[in-house]
Amino acid sequence: MIDAQSVKTSASVPDWESSEEEIDRRDGQLRAIARPVTREEAKALVSCFGPDDCYGVAWTLLHLIETGPNPVLATAPGPEATNGTGGSSTAL
Repeated sequence: MIDAQSVKTSASVPDWESSEEEIDRRDGQLRAIARPVTREEAKALVSCFGPDDCYGVAWTLLHLIETGPNPVLATAPGPEATNGTGGSSTAL
């Protein structure tokens, strides 16, 4: 099994421009993490989201985070996180 901290330190989820090998590698890393994740692991994994959904890898990441205790985020994201919609959320 791979721990969430080692996934976090190996960079965010790749974007659409990444090679198929890189996408498969990151997807495999996420799928190898033991479930459920701890609160600390979920917090570490939140920082791994990339600029797009990367052929579904972001959904794998989200579902992994959802196995941990909620809420993961204790503070509301800044205004730049709302993409101009004016909405805000304090948890995933």
